[in-house]
Amino acid sequence: MYVFRAFLKRIRLDFAEKYKMVSMVSSRTGRCLQRYDRKGYRQVVGCIPYRYRDTSQSSSIKELEVLLISSQKGQAMMFPKGGWELDESMEDAAKRETLEEAGVTGKVEKKLGMWLYKSKRCDIMHEGYMFPLRVNKELDQWPEKNLRQRKWMTVAEAGEVCQGAWMKEALDKLVNRQLKPQEANETT
Repeated sequence: MYVFRAFLKRIRLDFAEKYKMVSMVSSRTGRCLQRYDRKGYRQVVGCIPYRYRDTSQSSSIKELEVLLISSQKGQAMMFPKGGWELDESMEDAAKRETLEEAGVTGKVEKKLGMWLYKSKRCDIMHEGYMFPLRVNKELDQWPEKNLRQRKWMTVAEAGEVCQGAWMKEALDKLVNRQLKPQEANETT
C-alpha cells in the first residue's frame, strides 16, 4: 500500500510541475491537486485586495478601499478565492487565485483567519482561509477577465454587498487590523 501511495504522490507532483507552466497563462481548473482536511472539507484560500485612496491626509478606514469580484455565474459579489492545491503554499494559492479572478497583484499579509462555510452550489462544507493583499498592480488583462467583473468599494459598501457571512467577518478582521496602527498614533 505504501509503495502505491508513493507512486500516486510522484504522479501528482510530476503532473503539478507540468500543470504549473500552463497555469501562468490561464486559470487552473479541475480538482486533481485539491487539498482536503481530515473531515473531507475542501480547503479554500483567498485574499481581500485593498488599497488606500489617494489623499494628502494620513490613512484612515474611510480611505480604505477593497476589491470585490462577481461570481462566475451571477452577479453576487465576493472576494477572490479558490482551491488550495498540493503543489503550492497557502499564501501562493491565495495570490494565484487573486491574480486569476481579480487581476491584481500585491503583498500578501498575515492570515486573517479560518472559517468553515457551506458551498452554495454543492451543499458541502469548505474550510476557508483569508489573507489581506495590499495591491500594488492592477492588470488590464487577466485569466478570468471575461468571466468576472471587479469593483473597488469602500468598506461600508463591501459589507453591504459581499456574499457570505464568513467573508464579512474576514473584512471586519482586516478593518480592525488596519485600525490598530492608527489608534496607536492617536493616543501618543
